[in-house]
Amino acid sequence: MPEGMLEPAGSDAVLLAAGAPGSSGETGPERFGPARFSNRELSWLDFGSRLLDLASDDSLPVLERVKFLAIFAEGLDEFFQVRVAGLKEQVDAGLRTRSADGSRPGETLAAVHDRVVELVERQGVVFTDHVTRALAAKGVRMSDWESLTGEDRAFLLDVFQRQIFPVLTPLSVDPGHPFPYISNLSLNLIVHVGDPATGEERVARVKVPPLLPRFVFLPDGERFVPLEQVIAAHLGTLFPEMSIGTHHMFRVTRNADLAIEEDEADDLLVAVELELRRRRFGRAVRLEVASGTSTAVAEMLLGELDLGQEDLYEERAPLGLGGLWSVYALDRPDLHEEVWTPMTPSPLADAGNQPADLFAVLRDRDVLVHHPYDSFATSVESFLAQAAADPDVLAIKQTLYRTSGDSSVVGSLIEAAESGKQVAAVVELKARFDEQNNILWARALEEAGVHVVYGLVGLKTHGKVALVVRREEDGIRRYCHIGTGNYNPRTARQYEDLGLLTADPVLGAEVGDLFNALTGYSRHARYERLVVAPAALRRRVMDLIDAEARAGAAGRIVIKVNGLTDPAVIDSLYRASSAGVPIDLVVRGVCCLRPGVPGLSETISVRSIVGRFLEHSRIYRFGGVGGRSMTILIGSADLMERNLDRRVEVLVPVDDPELQARLVEILDLNLADDCNAWELGAGGSWSRVARLKGVSVQRELEQRALDRARRRREPDSLGTAHLG
Repeated sequence: MPEGMLEPAGSDAVLLAAGAPGSSGETGPERFGPARFSNRELSWLDFGSRLLDLASDDSLPVLERVKFLAIFAEGLDEFFQVRVAGLKEQVDAGLRTRSADGSRPGETLAAVHDRVVELVERQGVVFTDHVTRALAAKGVRMSDWESLTGEDRAFLLDVFQRQIFPVLTPLSVDPGHPFPYISNLSLNLIVHVGDPATGEERVARVKVPPLLPRFVFLPDGERFVPLEQVIAAHLGTLFPEMSIGTHHMFRVTRNADLAIEEDEADDLLVAVELELRRRRFGRAVRLEVASGTSTAVAEMLLGELDLGQEDLYEERAPLGLGGLWSVYALDRPDLHEEVWTPMTPSPLADAGNQPADLFAVLRDRDVLVHHPYDSFATSVESFLAQAAADPDVLAIKQTLYRTSGDSSVVGSLIEAAESGKQVAAVVELKARFDEQNNILWARALEEAGVHVVYGLVGLKTHGKVALVVRREEDGIRRYCHIGTGNYNPRTARQYEDLGLLTADPVLGAEVGDLFNALTGYSRHARYERLVVAPAALRRRVMDLIDAEARAGAAGRIVIKVNGLTDPAVIDSLYRASSAGVPIDLVVRGVCCLRPGVPGLSETISVRSIVGRFLEHSRIYRFGGVGGRSMTILIGSADLMERNLDRRVEVLVPVDDPELQARLVEILDLNLADDCNAWELGAGGSWSRVARLKGVSVQRELEQRALDRARRRREPDSLGTAHLG
């Protein structure tokens, strides 16, 4: 097969030929060759396409469609900063190693370029022809300077003079002023300026200030103008007594992935801070220009940035649509989804719907919390706040991967330390694009007396674990929270996640051992119940898959993750499918497995749920049919090489039958959804599931949370409120 033919390598015809009898000496899934895997990068771009599907869905409130455009734009920025940048580094290094799907780095780059061109064109159509028109129909208009009245222009002139002009710095390009450095993701104008007195012409660059809002709203609060248009209309103020020629918008994306070498990282904090400074000067990997930019200007920019024609993307929509969050934030409830108010989980609320004594509850039973349906504030935040205030609590230990500026979680840790408790925080400085925030929080914690560990060199600590050690009448007891999402109150209202609160002594001891391994110096890697990466997680998951394969058609596997790319795990799933095991996979983003291929994956279905809340929880279910026992785990790990090999991840088994039933209910609703679901075909293409019954997993879970809260508040015939 010729190099560069990614699409044929993923076709049904090639897969069928590869699996034909006698076509290979291999007997397992390996006989299908690289064609059994989809390309990782193209699979992510397919996820971007699903976001654009939602942005173009006129059944959604229009500001929700704006949100999906913003998410797509930000995701594509990160894709170039990390994934495309990495591919370019491989090409520059002369690497020709094939990825699991059989493509070389240069081949993948070419395929990515073609696909991104399609998506960017579609983004422009969705924004310009659909979303802006739908907004205008509701009175929210993106205006351009030419269409504004004199009164509007006077208002924007005042805004320009007071808020914009003082922070602008025009930079001329001439023999005494070389082409300026263009910072990552900055929005810029390239302006042709002439001197009427001498006839000399030059070009200048004007950077759009990144700390100003992307769009400027007019006094009515419902019309807005792109910031660059306000600047462009007043270029004469920046270049007095000069003639202003044409101007064009452009934007540069740079390599922003941190590269910390172990032998350079004697002090991880210093190493991360150094890499953050280097990030500003990363190699350029993409040039975006506004539609209509002249060929001469584009070629000049490509030359100055050391980019090729294949790195140029011409866009019809305004550049930097991640700035649409300011439009999404408009106070127009009629244009948003109805606001969801999380419920206090039934076991954690007293009769007055106030937080209960969590330690008393957990001594009696484990509690499963499901955000945002269950309140993060009255469960996880309350757990840590009660621990901080309780004089019998001796120690608190916690991992922090991402958190928010208004986090009460960090506040509780500081309060606990200041009251004399032993407090340890494993702060992951290498959490991509949150490094600076985490450095600030780490220093604040240290100043309060918290023992801060800055993760581990060579590994990211991605597990979501908190441990509380409490002195009680019968001795020391450990309480734990083990979850799928970050300790971030803000994202807990937007991300779907799960957490287990427990006082199980075995789990408590093992979580204690895990923290000792993270904060001390040991190789403790044997756990009876916790499943921890990188030491044992891949092997444990594959063992569970293999056990279902031995059961054949009586087996059952249902897995919900954000990404599935690990070749070894995928081949295990293929072997289980060949044994007849029914397998349902819910993979929100990247999926390199090909379902429904005869002889390889006939019993596997793959779907993606993309809706109002970001599906973020990871659930692993094995068995549980025909009288067979069920193993079900939740945790932080996706089935991707980075999670299994380069991160500290934690899965925890959920054994309580009532909690298992609730997790099965969540999985079943994911499989029944026909409002927010896409399904993956054998050829690697996604299609939206036909809406037949109108089942939305997210709306159904909202309703069930409301029903549980209502039952708790309703008095029975004796006038007693139900508490569980």
